[in-house]
Amino acid sequence: MHRRELALSSNSDQHRAMKSLFLACICAIALLSGHAADTPQTLALGSTAPDFNLPGVDGRDWALKNFADAKILAIVFTCTHCPTAQYYEERIKKIVTDYKSKGVAVVGIMPNDPKSVRLDELGWTDLSDSFDEMKIRAKDRAYNFPYLYDGDTEAVSKAYGPVATPHVFVFDAARKLRYQGAIDDNERIEKVTKYYLRDALDTLLDGKEPSVRQTKVVGCSIKWAGKESVVQSFMNRLAAEPVAVASADAEVLRTLRAGGTNKFRLVNFWATWCAPCVAEFDEFVTINRMYRHRDFEMVLVSMNQPDEEKSVLEFLKKHQASNKNFLFASADRESLINAFNPKWPGPVPYTVLISPEGKIVYEELGSIDPLAVKRAIVKALNERKPWPVK
Repeated sequence: MHRRELALSSNSDQHRAMKSLFLACICAIALLSGHAADTPQTLALGSTAPDFNLPGVDGRDWALKNFADAKILAIVFTCTHCPTAQYYEERIKKIVTDYKSKGVAVVGIMPNDPKSVRLDELGWTDLSDSFDEMKIRAKDRAYNFPYLYDGDTEAVSKAYGPVATPHVFVFDAARKLRYQGAIDDNERIEKVTKYYLRDALDTLLDGKEPSVRQTKVVGCSIKWAGKESVVQSFMNRLAAEPVAVASADAEVLRTLRAGGTNKFRLVNFWATWCAPCVAEFDEFVTINRMYRHRDFEMVLVSMNQPDEEKSVLEFLKKHQASNKNFLFASADRESLINAFNPKWPGPVPYTVLISPEGKIVYEELGSIDPLAVKRAIVKALNERKPWPVK
């Protein structure tokens, strides 16, 4: 086994990554006109706010009438997984703080069908768009506005017609639409020059007409229901990927531990006889599918005996583990363990996230918390190369 066998950024891997990134293309410019025939039309300026009654992450239902006392109502269609939406989280919170005393109410609505989001569209997030995941995000990032779920039917979202997340609709006291579009003109806060939402709020509070009433929206397209077949097709392609296992001697394990590529490397040691390893195995397959199109690679190393290669490969194929897989090359497990990390006492499961420079940035001896692993990966990737790529 030579180091070149660990070159996980081979031409084939690069091709797969580029293809995945092209297919994902999660953030695109969404125009306010020229929609496909089956895409809901965006609410026209001057329209009355459509009614709604939706569950919030705070455990109560919220209806349009609950905001009757607000002079102005800003409805922001946003979501949990989208990197653009995540960039705007703090800005939305700041707007809530700055305008609450002036009679402005802000509410967030999550418009996406969670079943229509592909795994490779989750490469910049630790969470997707289910109601439970919305609750986690809102708590962790201390949302100070109602965050409502419309993912089951998308009926409210279809009535308003957002085209991307985040997309804001601003209604006056009579609940007539006076502005709709982007919050500002750049997801990178340091590059913002036009504050569309703040300008519209200030102007309406002064009793005047906003000079800019409509803008284009840049962000992640709305995941309207009906894309389940596209998601299933994607999953079928993943299931068809080849699965293989190679032998890992001491040199291979030392190379794995050393880093030395431009990617963060998640390494999990497991065995078919290890019940906790088997129980969490599919979580690793999902994690790889989420982040592999970024500067990330996953390697699974089985501590089974070398003569158990057939059963290990059968297990890997059953679980569609098309990542790089290794099997201990000898029964001398102690020397192989020491080759990877002399401080590791030997039990499995054992998981580490290694930086390109060889630094361990996450380590878990025992079963993982999948959310904690995802957060460690996203944090490491984003600190190294934020989205959008500069």
